Amino acid sequence: MPNPRRGDHYGGHGNHDGPTGYDGRPGYGGPAGYDSGYNTGQVYAGAGYAGGRGGDGNVGYRGPRPAPDWGRRIKVGFVTLLVVLLVWSVGTYFWADSKLRREVDLSTVVDRPEKGEGTTYLIVGSDSREGLTAEERKELHTGSAAGKRTDSMILLHDGPQGVVMISLPRDSWVTIPEFKGSESGKMFPSRGANKLNASYSMDGATLLVRTVEYNTGLRIDHYAEIGFGGFAKIVDAVGGVEMDIPRDIKDKNSGADFEKGRQTLNGAEALAFVRNRYEAGSDLERTKNQQKFLAALADQTATPSTVLNPFRLYPTMSAGLDTLIVDKDMGLFDLASMFWAMKDVTGGEGVSMNMPIAGSAPQGSLKWDMAKVKTLVEQIKNGEKVTVKGD
Repeated sequence: MPNPRRGDHYGGHGNHDGPTGYDGRPGYGGPAGYDSGYNTGQVYAGAGYAGGRGGDGNVGYRGPRPAPDWGRRIKVGFVTLLVVLLVWSVGTYFWADSKLRREVDLSTVVDRPEKGEGTTYLIVGSDSREGLTAEERKELHTGSAAGKRTDSMILLHDGPQGVVMISLPRDSWVTIPEFKGSESGKMFPSRGANKLNASYSMDGATLLVRTVEYNTGLRIDHYAEIGFGGFAKIVDAVGGVEMDIPRDIKDKNSGADFEKGRQTLNGAEALAFVRNRYEAGSDLERTKNQQKFLAALADQTATPSTVLNPFRLYPTMSAGLDTLIVDKDMGLFDLASMFWAMKDVTGGEGVSMNMPIAGSAPQGSLKWDMAKVKTLVEQIKNGEKVTVKGD
């Protein structure tokens, strides 16, 4: 029997004299009129496949694949990255801005000094136990006193002459001037000479600002306050703060228990360190420790490893913003500027000092050296280099 020719069964190019195909056309063998659903191969014969036509029209030829357009891919990837970063940044900004507790209205402060060069912040650490459980109060050695008092006060000025950080001892003997009540709006007469932290106890943040401005002549642009719990949470959120402890410290009142040397303090340990007063021997020694720690905290917080890492940035911001109380005009950029200014002090680009002291005063308080204070304020307001030395 002769071998069948290829065209006798597959059609298209063979002999069409064979029996009628499945679809009634010659070359496929089968009863006329039967449709198998197949055609002459055109369903499978796309460009580049056997039986189809390549880019040049040749049957069974597949043309070369075009080279990737890497320039276009890089541009698309870069634009996509920028869009993602923009959306993330905008979202983070509005999220953080909504969490700021703008509770202090500086517009109610009366008889304010004229504004000088730069920006001045009043940073206050209060002994507020707000949000702390009984167990947390015990762990942090905060006690359970009701209300809140100022535990530390720092003037931070960022101006043409650089950054100046000035601690105000809470036992400073000053004049509490006449003031407008923060809630009643009524004017109250001067309370005379008293400790600086007494002004906060009388009428809160606005009277404290009024008292500092009255006794220094320096205008406060922004106010920031944080309580015990918020302070400890921020330290824990950044993974602790490295400090060089100058000596062995043990104080049952604050809970401080440290050996001399460099070490990383967690939230509870950091709070004990900055609150240590009895072992330190004086409020002036304590304020120096507070300055060192705040500068170190700012130095470790304002770093790319924190700012660019959402797993560290969000917990840190959340811990701080939930308990941070600021004035009504303070925004996130102002807050960031404050932290960067504190960071400069750590970097050696600023001046860190206590308010100049002239001696002791009633009730175990401290009297300011007003001649030095006047010179210091004039240098700050005029944007001059600070030459005054503090204690």
